[in-house]
Amino acid sequence: MNAQQSQAQTQVSPARIRVFDTTLRDGEQSPGCSMTPPQKLVMARALADLGVDVIETGFPASSQSDREAMALIAREIREPTLAVLSRCLQADIDISLRSLEAAAKPRLHVFLSTSPLHREHKLRMSRGQVLERVVQSIRYAKQHIDDIEFSTEDGTRTEEDFLHEIVGVAIAAGATTINIPDTVGFTTPEEIRGIFQRLIAQVPGADKVIFSAHCHNDLGLAVANTLAAIEGGARQVECTINGIGERAGNCALEEIVMALKVRNAFFEADTGIDTRRLVPTSQLLQRLIGMPVQRNKAVVGSNAFAHESGIHQHGMLRHRGTYEIMRPQDVGWPDTQMVLGRHSGRAAVEQRLRALGYYLEEAELDMVFADFKALCEQQRVVTDADLQHLMQDTGDGEGYRLASMTVSDVGQGASATVELSDPDGRRVAETAKGDGPVDALFAALSAATGVQLSLESYQVHSVGLGTDARGEASLSVRHGEDEYEGTGTSRDIIEASALAWLDVANRLLRQRRATGNSEQLATA
Repeated sequence: MNAQQSQAQTQVSPARIRVFDTTLRDGEQSPGCSMTPPQKLVMARALADLGVDVIETGFPASSQSDREAMALIAREIREPTLAVLSRCLQADIDISLRSLEAAAKPRLHVFLSTSPLHREHKLRMSRGQVLERVVQSIRYAKQHIDDIEFSTEDGTRTEEDFLHEIVGVAIAAGATTINIPDTVGFTTPEEIRGIFQRLIAQVPGADKVIFSAHCHNDLGLAVANTLAAIEGGARQVECTINGIGERAGNCALEEIVMALKVRNAFFEADTGIDTRRLVPTSQLLQRLIGMPVQRNKAVVGSNAFAHESGIHQHGMLRHRGTYEIMRPQDVGWPDTQMVLGRHSGRAAVEQRLRALGYYLEEAELDMVFADFKALCEQQRVVTDADLQHLMQDTGDGEGYRLASMTVSDVGQGASATVELSDPDGRRVAETAKGDGPVDALFAALSAATGVQLSLESYQVHSVGLGTDARGEASLSVRHGEDEYEGTGTSRDIIEASALAWLDVANRLLRQRRATGNSEQLATA
């Protein structure tokens, strides 16, 4: 056997980590995050598409709404396991079992507090009584269902000898998954890693069950503690989309999944999640519950792949890996954002101008960059429209300018007349008809410039308030096989629409001149 064959035989396959999503149960318990049964069904569809292994749909004994949601979800969602939470009480278990009857892959999740604080002040039960209740509940449930998960509520603050004892009796009674929750987010990575290592090594029957971690974020350690639990042997993680949940929330699904994916070689573990659906799923939940995530939220926050610092932008333009450890497309973002602001440098401004179709000489770029820096002192972010205005102010003549226009919408249809100044300074005027004023306007602009664009979408909205209010038009058009977006701003919406159309037409003209492309712009 050669060295290469020997190395191949000793390589360890990555551990498969099951993702138990509790957005619809523990996540929904977060103040202000409740969902109706139809909303839960919409979210459950997204979770199934995301590829989670287990969806915890609710706590049936706590509300009629949770029972209705489970019924809706069970009729449609067939691939992931569907779990419901239940106290270790026969009446609760009976209600939960009835709610699981329609599920293709049902799981009963029972729990009981185990820490001395909870035993004394919440349950008013002794160790022996807690052990007896757990055994009775799991044995009773086992008569009706095979897949049973048992959780030691406040497990990380439970005496370790008692934690070992109760996990042992739960396994003997028939539990198939053992969950150790850090219910109040109190533990540390080193502590929880040790808890799992010792449980798995010392409790009889531990090799016959899956160990799970359920971490809360009260000290901001939920993801770190969950990763440490995996290092300790946990093979299921309990988490929520956007990290919603009681108090400071739960371990965020998108963060734990991407930590395992990006650092796969370190953790030697991975999930079955389709990471490209993380951002769409996050945004769906935000719409359903009306709770946005902070801009700097890892993975799904709007700033997660945004760069404004000139040093960072320069590095990103040279090599993406300088400041990004994962691709935005891998989690569902369309691309990296180069945010232009007062920290941005020449390289980022030049790159954005090229994307807009402006190819400048050094002297021209120096002048535009100086104006850009001056503008940054007046506003936080400089948009593409702002750059367009800067180019107009610096006397860029490579494009058509709107001199005047007249639009009428009477009788059988609308008509528009436009007068433009072409790139050489000559006046061009054309008139066209259309189904409406904007359609006629675009037809007249096409006739005047010789540029044929196919309109895909068109929107107008107001920018600013009171006397400073302006109309902004944005459109998406197709030219050949490529799609372009244009914007225009004016106090008049129709004029803003004309400027948005010319924004795209002028960009195409500049690109053609810069590349020496002789393709006719009249080609649709």
